[in-house]
Amino acid sequence: MPHTKPNIIFIMADDHASKAIGAYGAGINSTPNLDRIGNEGMRFDHCYVTNSICTPSRASILTGTYNHVNGVVTLDSKINKHIPNVAKHLRTGGYQTAMVGKWHLGEGSDHEPTGFDYWSVLPGQGDYFDPPMIEMGQKVPVVCPGYATDIITDKSIKFMQNRDKSKPFFLMCHHKAPHRSWECDPKHRTMYQDDIKVPETFDDDYRNRAKAAGRAKMKVSDDLTYDDLGLVQPEGGSEVGALLIPKLARLKQRKIPNPEDVSKIRLIDKDTGENFIFKSQDELRHFKYQRYMKRYLRTIASIDDNVGRMLDYLDSEGPETVQNTIVIYTSDQGFFLGDHGWFDKRFMYEESFQMPFLIRYPGLITPGSICKDIVSNVDFAPTFLDLAGLRIPSYMQGKPFQSLLRGVTPEDWKQVAYHRYWMHDDFVHEASAHYGVRNQKWKLIYWYNLGYGLPGTGPGGQEREWELFDCERDPLELVNVYHEPGCKAVVREMTNLLDEKMAEIGDEPAH
Repeated sequence: MPHTKPNIIFIMADDHASKAIGAYGAGINSTPNLDRIGNEGMRFDHCYVTNSICTPSRASILTGTYNHVNGVVTLDSKINKHIPNVAKHLRTGGYQTAMVGKWHLGEGSDHEPTGFDYWSVLPGQGDYFDPPMIEMGQKVPVVCPGYATDIITDKSIKFMQNRDKSKPFFLMCHHKAPHRSWECDPKHRTMYQDDIKVPETFDDDYRNRAKAAGRAKMKVSDDLTYDDLGLVQPEGGSEVGALLIPKLARLKQRKIPNPEDVSKIRLIDKDTGENFIFKSQDELRHFKYQRYMKRYLRTIASIDDNVGRMLDYLDSEGPETVQNTIVIYTSDQGFFLGDHGWFDKRFMYEESFQMPFLIRYPGLITPGSICKDIVSNVDFAPTFLDLAGLRIPSYMQGKPFQSLLRGVTPEDWKQVAYHRYWMHDDFVHEASAHYGVRNQKWKLIYWYNLGYGLPGTGPGGQEREWELFDCERDPLELVNVYHEPGCKAVVREMTNLLDEKMAEIGDEPAH
């Protein structure tokens, strides 16, 4: 007998910025299959991450809790497999559950996926080509020939093909792409021959901002490696470029220099052997940006192709399956695509803070809908349970947003998102610890700059600072108005909002 509960397919990329999805309107690339989810469902314009870095975000999505509660606070943290999660609750409620692709919440028996009837995951960050994958019930990874995005999709479709169709299913399909170092499927290497539009803030000098903005080592001009851009790294030492990770010099990855005199710089394409020389530092900087962006967007092309395969498979099962299946596409956080001169994420600035979120559910959502209400990744798990008609456990801190999917904003919906980045002064990016809140108009950030001895953090002690941005008048976040006399009332209001949110979720303030 057919089931009545909806199937849930949760497709998540790694570091996929909203502006690199056609449906979000930036116009820098084409993603017809991702756009199809939004066109046939709903696009969220204010979906935010609670901690803009891979591992903690995944923990919040899985558990419906903030990182100070689930214990996964930095990139070096590992999840306790015994704590409750949404897959366990769905399975208890009659769902078949599967996890395929990037797990990144720890390896070994203490940290492996739990709550899933089937799982097959990449160790650590995973590889783009011929990736080893750990299968459920096995301890040793098995090499899977091919390209990671294709393989993860193959395994996801196979799970759907082999499922018990009398029961609903929950599938988490987690792609590695478009994570650094942006290695595309060979069939996409010739895409994007024309230059990509340079962001308005690419030449940001970080004036009128907290010192953390200028201190971070994630600048397109200075911090990309030869490997990041598919270039040959010459033999040599510091004259070739600074080490990416000085504490792990054995890895030998070096950054491409950014000298004022570029006459001695010659870069060589790994694949074609093409040589590149430069007339100015500015020309070198823009070469790095174009090279970075084209590699990034080419990895997304494979995601779009494979999301299309997933949608086509659902179509092949017939209209009843399509009608009763929720399809979600998102990313574990946003990403800087040259915005403010950066790549990477971590910060509460909008390009990193905002997650793409597209959802199709024909039985509930009006096609082509756009939601402007604020939601967070901590809200995903309770929403899955609510859509499945299951009880939301009391430990979950997120709120279900099924009403928003219906196009109805509850009167008591709190238009606020909270973010806390714990991994202070990590030895690669030197990003500073901070927390803050955003509502529909204002964003308040406090840079408390302490590591608390957490895994992967530095000691801290840098000057503490506040930032306040007017998200309507200054959407690019170029002017900190925290100390403006005319903003004193707003500072009080937003500080009270921050205090209230921290008290609500039980996070300990440092201000």
